[in-house]
Amino acid sequence: MIVHPELRRAAMRARRPLLAATLLQGAVTLTHLAQAVLLALALAALARGDTGPLPWLLATVLAVVAARAGLAVWQRRTATRAGARVRVALRDELLVHLGRLGPAYLTTARAGAVRTTLVEGVEGVDAYVSRHLPQLLVTLAVPPLVLAVLTVVEPRALLGLVPALLLALLGPRAWDRLLAARGKEHWDTYEGLGADYLEALQGMPALRAAGAVGRTRARLEERSAALHRATVAKLRISLVDTSITDLAVQGGTAAAALLACWSAVTGSTTAAGTYLVLLLASECFRPVRDLAREWHAGYLGVSAADGLAALRTAEPAVPDSATAPAHRHTPPELRFHEVRFTYDGAPAPALDGVSFTARAGRTTAIVGPSGAGKSTLLSLLLRHHDPQEGRITLDGRPTTEYALDSLRQGIAVVSQETYLFHATIADNLRLARPGATDGELTRAARAAGIHDEIAALPDGYATVLGERGATLSGGQRQRLALARALLSDAPVLVLDEATSAVDERREADIVRELLKAAGGRTVLVVAHRLAAVRHADHIVVLDAGQVDAVGDHTGLVEAGGVYTRLVEAGRVHRGELAA
Repeated sequence: MIVHPELRRAAMRARRPLLAATLLQGAVTLTHLAQAVLLALALAALARGDTGPLPWLLATVLAVVAARAGLAVWQRRTATRAGARVRVALRDELLVHLGRLGPAYLTTARAGAVRTTLVEGVEGVDAYVSRHLPQLLVTLAVPPLVLAVLTVVEPRALLGLVPALLLALLGPRAWDRLLAARGKEHWDTYEGLGADYLEALQGMPALRAAGAVGRTRARLEERSAALHRATVAKLRISLVDTSITDLAVQGGTAAAALLACWSAVTGSTTAAGTYLVLLLASECFRPVRDLAREWHAGYLGVSAADGLAALRTAEPAVPDSATAPAHRHTPPELRFHEVRFTYDGAPAPALDGVSFTARAGRTTAIVGPSGAGKSTLLSLLLRHHDPQEGRITLDGRPTTEYALDSLRQGIAVVSQETYLFHATIADNLRLARPGATDGELTRAARAAGIHDEIAALPDGYATVLGERGATLSGGQRQRLALARALLSDAPVLVLDEATSAVDERREADIVRELLKAAGGRTVLVVAHRLAAVRHADHIVVLDAGQVDAVGDHTGLVEAGGVYTRLVEAGRVHRGELAA
């Protein structure tokens, strides 16, 4: 029986407890064999009319049963501990690897599918490793031992047992390829349904607003029906496996019983030998029956193995081979040198020869119309991708020479899409700095313009937020994320449309307070609305992936061009709102 390489790899994480669980499982099986031998001797004594040895034989049987109960409990606890170790280690490894893959991976992989792999897939591996693998090893070891004993007692019994054992163990393997195909189909459908449900739950407000709840429900029902069909198809194949095993077990046991009876009638075997053949024939197949049961318990792990392997071996968009730590105490100078980047399949570059310098400890604004390349520029700075040409440097050193985790930890980012967790406001803020004091939380919240609203809540900073901060408005979520970024000690602060949900009349004030609180950091501000950037020390104007102009607000307005058109468009927009 071939074990999937991913499952073997998972099992290696708990070698000692798994070995202990296997040995204990073998000990449990040996108690069954000992019980069979003792009962055979007792029945033979009864057949001879000798009741003398019965009391101690029956007492020994009871002792064996009690020992088996204790060993079974011990074995189950040991196997559970081994499975838990495998589960925790595997899940931790996958989560760490997801962190290395970064957002670039999750733009192509569905979050619900990844969640299904991390939860149900890993749980299935736990069941396979902790239950199926020990039983598999016992099944490979015990039947040959029983056959060796029966060879001494009654060799003819092997004529019925050996073919039946071979059929029970090898017969189902003829269906392995088809079962694997059905299992993959079932897992893919299950994974897709999980992704659809998560997406529907997260997007329920949008579905209601668009009147698409009914259509989404119908699509989910179709997916559920497809999962049902895939499950039934898998069960059909599994039923064939089970039928072959059961047929072999029953047929082998019956054949051994007939041969034992024939030996008894012809007198070629003693009464003890006859009973021993009858009882050991049944015990010979016990591990096979147990293996079939544990196979079904761990089958989800087999189905998920390919998905787990694909996630674990997925390559990040950028290599992480450098070891240099990024600067953490002084603000660095940030420079783009002739940076060019084109997305796969895109007809034109997203950035084409972009060069500019963000001075250390100063604020640089990046503006431009939609599609100008602003988001791509930040993605390259964080090394979610690397440019195909040119380079990005921090204090004169290319970002590719810094350890990836160190680089990203040195850059605090507040984006338009903020994420808040189902925890207290204080806990959400302290994600940036776990040891932050209450006073530091308050100062950061004041700078972000959110303190007064937090203080007005019944529980203040101890207020528990809904999932994704659903109990707050969009502007409040953004300002809370701004406060969290201010708490971090990252020397580079990036505000990517970080105030887009804030009332425009308050935006300039909040940005001024933020920049004052962020003193001593290199700040990049990306925004469509110019109220957020007009007070920057330096403004870089992007258009169609190229730098159109560089300067301050007044000089850029006087020079005309893209920036002037953006300013005029903003005025028209505000006039329309006022009207």
